Amino acid sequence: MKMYVKELGNRRIQIADYPGTKGTIIAIHGLTGNHKQMHYYAEMLKGEYRVISIDLRGRGNSSETDEHTSLFKHAEDIIALIQELDIENPILMGYSMGAFISAVVASKLNQVKGLILLDGAATSTQQQRDIVQPSLGRLSKKYESQKSYVAEIKEIYNRLGVKWTDHLQSVVEYEVHEVDGGWENKSSEYSILADFNSFYSFVPKEVCTQINCKALLVYASGKIGDFPPLFYEEAYEDTKNYTADLETVVSKCNHYTMVFENREEINEAIKSFLKRI
Repeated sequence: MKMYVKELGNRRIQIADYPGTKGTIIAIHGLTGNHKQMHYYAEMLKGEYRVISIDLRGRGNSSETDEHTSLFKHAEDIIALIQELDIENPILMGYSMGAFISAVVASKLNQVKGLILLDGAATSTQQQRDIVQPSLGRLSKKYESQKSYVAEIKEIYNRLGVKWTDHLQSVVEYEVHEVDGGWENKSSEYSILADFNSFYSFVPKEVCTQINCKALLVYASGKIGDFPPLFYEEAYEDTKNYTADLETVVSKCNHYTMVFENREEINEAIKSFLKRI
């Protein structure tokens, strides 16, 4: 795996590039994630496929977001990246917000060969606000050390039903940096909240009717600690109805264990889908 930064005009995108021969999969993480969030899927697919896992702007080591950021702005970045890297017939794999972004990109680029939606690209309701927004306050806090930041995040994930692992430790350590003698998340609460609010401007009927490639939706049906699933299955009704060639798989994982555990049933569904396209 090779790490490098790609300049797109005044935009800077951090890339983890895993080599492979059968084509290119662009892996796009969730709202507060970074490229490490897609680790298990990249490790499963590398060698066979080239996997390009990125830090969206405003996360990790990519540059800041635009002042008026949204998932649609991130989709523009992905399109520009595909063009800059001269990728033919990319396969898009997006998790959570990354799924929303991937669907928008697929709706605008006929050259997209396949689309993998990991628990995203649904109709959003108050339910997502109730689950997501309370945890965003950590983005504006200062911590006395990286260790104290990690300790707080460990408690949050424990409440969300996620087992702490060395990999999750590396994800969390990557998302924080030292600023003026303290430690802060690399993302700003303002820009993350703006991106989150743009979920509510995503209208599946408008986007999905423009998607022409084969698509796989993996739905996480498990409870998130004491919370319900991030999306109930009916939130995907329009996504299913308006995506012409869509297969749906239901996993008992929850929204977070979908990426922070190595889910064999999801791996098999993805590999089977890739064989068919």
